[in-house]
Amino acid sequence: MTTPIPQPPGVPLLGNISDIDPSNTWVSLQKLWEKYGEIFKITVLGQQIVFVGSVALCEELCDEKRFRKYVGGPIVEIRNAVHASLFTAFADEPIWDVHHRILAPLLTPTTVADHFLQIRDCAAELTTKWRDLPGDAFVSAVGELNRLDLETTTLCFYGRKLNNLTGAEHPMIKAMDGATGEAMKRPTRPKLVNWLLHRSKFQRDCKTMRQYAAECVEYRKAHPTDRKDMLHAMLNGKDPETGKSLNEQQVIDEIVTMPIGSSTAPCVISSAIYYLLQNPSCIAKARDEIDSIIGEDDFTHAHLDHLPYCAGIVRETLRLSAAAPGFNIEPLPETKGPVVIGGGKYQVPAKQTMIIVLHGVNRDPAVFEEPEAFKPERMVGDAFEKLPAGAKKWFGNGKRVCFGRHYAWMWNMITLAMLLKNVDFEMADPAYRLKQDGWFNLRPVGFDVKVRARGM
Repeated sequence: MTTPIPQPPGVPLLGNISDIDPSNTWVSLQKLWEKYGEIFKITVLGQQIVFVGSVALCEELCDEKRFRKYVGGPIVEIRNAVHASLFTAFADEPIWDVHHRILAPLLTPTTVADHFLQIRDCAAELTTKWRDLPGDAFVSAVGELNRLDLETTTLCFYGRKLNNLTGAEHPMIKAMDGATGEAMKRPTRPKLVNWLLHRSKFQRDCKTMRQYAAECVEYRKAHPTDRKDMLHAMLNGKDPETGKSLNEQQVIDEIVTMPIGSSTAPCVISSAIYYLLQNPSCIAKARDEIDSIIGEDDFTHAHLDHLPYCAGIVRETLRLSAAAPGFNIEPLPETKGPVVIGGGKYQVPAKQTMIIVLHGVNRDPAVFEEPEAFKPERMVGDAFEKLPAGAKKWFGNGKRVCFGRHYAWMWNMITLAMLLKNVDFEMADPAYRLKQDGWFNLRPVGFDVKVRARGM
């Protein structure tokens, strides 16, 4: 006999709508996980959703012989901006396979290594800017890193230098935040409310994002190059199986998709800064490693494999911050009857939407001793290798795993090393404690830091 999946009490018709704050959905789900544990469900406007928050259940739901990515809710809403892209295509849309075969070769570990110098040099621009600030100045950690992320993504993938690290923030950043935020909220409202009250701003933000993409294309046409980068593949590549290529709309779709995906990376590094300031001994260990391996030499791609403690910092930050907060799963469409999970403990319908809440998975006490503690050493060497696969799902799973994960990993490693090598940090408010919000990512809120040239 199966165990009922716990659910908070709701109200007629609306269900558990009061249990979810639409302006901070993921933090609401964190609180429900803290109360109900490894699995719980809610009903909103008649739709039941099951949430999973343990390593064992996460690992089970990542079995692609039984389950697949579910494209629904906010992901469907953001199709208003990117249509059927690598992030948003439904499982039965052949366009995903075509685009993947054309673009995936540009994001292998080997090909992303070609962008090392561009990422490093952009990070150097940021550290120079910070070192030149007056002594009492402070910056928004995630705000500055958002700028850096868009700068490097646009340069590496599309060959265009935005010069966005100073001056007014590029409108793409605000538009991404607005559009993804609205995409998260729309499924919780009646369609008429969305149409009457929220449609105009959503459309403006989507238009701004697509304008950014159109400008990248126009810049390439005005400045021809022999670069064989992501934009070149989008404009000229052909699927080796079907011979198909991306049309003009699809090029714009995928150009917009890449920065939406990469926007998780600034959340990781800004969170890492917070955790490191709370654990200064970790800063000392990381700097000892950086100074020993890189020293006064130029920082090169070859150094990355020799910075295991820095890698541990990035992984432990991915674990604790859940910067990419979760992903959607459903049983395979041919599934018949109820689906039993958890070794027969729980049962869900064959068409059930399930969401993996990584805040809970990454704090599973059955896997992580002192799960709230920041311990990079648990993410290094044998300790990391021995972790179950379900404890390493920061970039999603399987066929629909994060398309840019190798690029994101390298960006995180380069940026962390460059910041620790060149800059000292201090809390602008020593009493600050981490608060998060976000839409398709989770970021620190109100986290300002004082920055200055590193003292040796």
